[in-house]
Amino acid sequence: MVSPLALPQQAGSGRPRQPSLSQLRAFTAVAEHLHFREAAAEIGMSQPALSGAVSALEEALGVRLVERTTRRVLLTSAGERIAVRARTVLETVGDLMDEAEAARAPFTGVLRLGVIPTVAPYLLPSVLRLVHETYPALDLQVHEEQTASLLDGLAHGRLDLLLLAVPLGVPNVTELPLFDEDFVLVAPRGHALGGRDDIPRSALRELDLLLLDEGHCLRDQALDVCREAGREEGAPVTTSAAGLSTLVQLVAGGLGVTLLPRTAVRVETARTDALATGSFADPAPARRIALAMRSGTARRAEYEELAAALREALRALPVRVVE
Repeated sequence: MVSPLALPQQAGSGRPRQPSLSQLRAFTAVAEHLHFREAAAEIGMSQPALSGAVSALEEALGVRLVERTTRRVLLTSAGERIAVRARTVLETVGDLMDEAEAARAPFTGVLRLGVIPTVAPYLLPSVLRLVHETYPALDLQVHEEQTASLLDGLAHGRLDLLLLAVPLGVPNVTELPLFDEDFVLVAPRGHALGGRDDIPRSALRELDLLLLDEGHCLRDQALDVCREAGREEGAPVTTSAAGLSTLVQLVAGGLGVTLLPRTAVRVETARTDALATGSFADPAPARRIALAMRSGTARRAEYEELAAALREALRALPVRVVE
């Protein structure tokens, strides 16, 4: 007796039948909506055709994917697992089509750009203006996330290009440096270090330091600066915040001092007159901002051209462009 889960064979080939993309699209739509009529409407297929596509997929795979009742649709345990795989396949095929479109005509189609929160508010106006004026056919989609999430999105094809602080030290990721920018000390008005342009790094050893929450690369960079200045490992950070705006307001309230990248200073300190800023003596602590891409991307030449254009566009900012 043949097992009901045995894979069907193509006539004369001895090989299992392969599911089609239309079958996978039909099944993922059903998995998302758990309703045949809504799923059919989403992908522009008739309900009988959708049901037939799901049945054909079950037959091709040799497993039952859905339980049909008169009122609703449920995924089997196998269906839940295969739905995840099916979405990945469809996303990969979508990436393939994007790559082919980009190869045919550079700077067209979708470009999914990931940006860290400590860069997005201060650089995006320049980035968006450049894209609008120079690459009008490019559909730029921006995603603001922390570094770990951005790298995961790049590795799995959810994102195409990243704008973030480097070095990353991640295999199969190529960095295209854009610029270096100094860190600036932000303190309450009247603080002894406010207004100085020759602050020694050693001053960071004893200050009440306010930083971003865990997970922000700027927090790690600030702690690295403090360690280089001789601040003791594990020295207390009095307060942390989810974003730079909150961090600056805590400084204005007298809870301590913080470090801001220079591109953020004008925006973040303009909201209150209760702050003072100071610059460090040379060599000032700094961070480097770059574009990052998958090393094997077919759009490498396109991204390198974009990086060169961005370097020129960002010269008006208080940064040192990487030549």
